[in-house]
Amino acid sequence: MKGRIAAVLLAAGKGTRMESQVHKQYLEISGKPLLYYTLCAFENSSVDDIILVTGRGEMEYCQSEIVEKYGFTKVKAITEGGKERYHSVYQGLKAVKNCEYVLIHDGARPCVTAEIIDRASLGARTYRACVVGMPVKDTIKISDEDEFASVTPDRSRLWLIQTPQAFEYGLVLNAYEMLMSSEQHQEGITDDAMVVETMTKEKVKLIRGDYSNIKVTTPEDLEIAALFLQNIP
Repeated sequence: MKGRIAAVLLAAGKGTRMESQVHKQYLEISGKPLLYYTLCAFENSSVDDIILVTGRGEMEYCQSEIVEKYGFTKVKAITEGGKERYHSVYQGLKAVKNCEYVLIHDGARPCVTAEIIDRASLGARTYRACVVGMPVKDTIKISDEDEFASVTPDRSRLWLIQTPQAFEYGLVLNAYEMLMSSEQHQEGITDDAMVVETMTKEKVKLIRGDYSNIKVTTPEDLEIAALFLQNIP
């Protein structure tokens, strides 16, 4: 497969729902920060370069206490994120050098595997734009403004969207440049696929990930992630 591929790992969140003074990406599982496990997955995958996007004032800490301490050789740049997720993604995309494809991944998803990463990479090469996700298991209800059930969509067509989300680099960079050109474009943006979907005419392919590829958001999530990661050295 031709074309170098980069990964933009987002570790700029504050994790307000974690009920901790420590940002969630630095909370420990078996003595190592959560971000360590995310970086391990990409370090041991087919990805060529890693761009790490941190919170304000955290670049030196990440460089010395995570990248250098644990020997992550694929991390080619560390940059500061912004106020919203899409600001952080844009900063990460601008730091990518000499790669034709890019995977964008939440640093707070430490249970991602090399297999998921490879499927996303192949999806980007095949379809130009893809996102990892899984079909939902539960019935979904859409509520009205008073929180009464209003609509029950067809479960067979609903997916739980995860990361990484993978794209041809030029496609996603151009989409983000258009997004950043106007605050009006930024309203309601929740993920990278939505940026590509709204700023371009490109369709985004859904690629199967894994139900274990959870995002650590609450204390309960941290306990679940620890179970999935218990065999990771």
